[in-house]
Amino acid sequence: MRNKAFAGLAACVTAASCLLSAGTALADKPVNWQTNFQAAATGIMEEVTWFEHYTLWFIIPITLFVLALLVVVVVKFREKVNPVPSRTSHNTAIEIAWTVGPVVVLLFLAIPSFQLLTAQLTPPANPDLTLKATGNQWYWSYEYEVGESPLSFDSLLMKEEDRAALGKEDKSAYPRLLAVDNEVVVPVGKTVRVLVTAADVIHAFAMPAFGVKIDAVPGRLNETWFKADREGLYYGQCSELCGKDHAFMPIAIRVVSQQQYDTWLTAAAANVGDANKALMASVDAVKTTDVATAAAQ
Repeated sequence: MRNKAFAGLAACVTAASCLLSAGTALADKPVNWQTNFQAAATGIMEEVTWFEHYTLWFIIPITLFVLALLVVVVVKFREKVNPVPSRTSHNTAIEIAWTVGPVVVLLFLAIPSFQLLTAQLTPPANPDLTLKATGNQWYWSYEYEVGESPLSFDSLLMKEEDRAALGKEDKSAYPRLLAVDNEVVVPVGKTVRVLVTAADVIHAFAMPAFGVKIDAVPGRLNETWFKADREGLYYGQCSELCGKDHAFMPIAIRVVSQQQYDTWLTAAAANVGDANKALMASVDAVKTTDVATAAAQ
C-alpha cells in the first residue's frame, strides 16, 4: 500500500513537473528582475551568450585594475601625503604598456565579435522559408513567400478585452503588452530568412531568444535569418524609437513541428485567425498528452 501511495505521489510530482516545464517552454519572454539573456533558442544566440561570458573575463579584471589604480592614486598622491607633486612628463615603459595592452585586448575581442557578426548577417545559401517583415506605426505586417499566392497578414498588440475571443486568457503564455493577435508561425529546425523593411519611419526587428536584431528602414531591405532549435512561443519588440506607441509594437513568433506548420499554412490561406486558433488547440493537445503520458509512467 505504501509503495502504491509513493508511486502515485511520484506520478503526480512528475506530471506537475512536466506541466510546469511545458508552461515555461511555451513562452520565452522577459521576466521581472532579469539579469541574464533569455534562454538561447538558436545557434546564433548560443554564440551571443558565449561571447557575453567571454568578454567578462576581460571586463572584470580591467575594471578591478582601474579601481585599484584609482585607490592608489587617491591614497598615495593626495595633497596631505604628497604636497609636492611629481614633475615627470614622460615614462616610456608606461606609454608602451598602455598602448600595447589595450591593442592586445581589443584584438582578443574584435576577432570573435567579427566572426559572430558575420554569422548573424550571412544567411545560408538555401533557406527553407523566406519571410518579409514590414514595420508600421505601430504594428508589424508579415508576408510569406510560399507558392504562387504569398500569405500576408498584420500582427497587432492584443487588447486585454480580446483575450477571451482569441483564446489567450493564460497570461503566463500571453503576457500583457507582448501578446499579439496573429503570431508568426515557423517550423522548428528550419532556416528562416527574414527580409526587414519599414513603411513609414525607422523601426527595428528584434527577437532576443534568437539573437536577431536588425533595423527596418523605409525604402531599404535588410536581411537576417534564424533557425529555431526548440518549439515554443517567443517574444520580441520593436527596438528603435518610432513614435508615441513604440512601446506597444511587440513581435511574437511561434515555433512548431513541420506537420503543425504545414497544417497551419494551408488553413491560413483561407483565414489566419481560424488557423491560429486551430494551431493553439493542436499545441495544447500535445502538451496535455505529454503530461498525461508522464503521469501514467
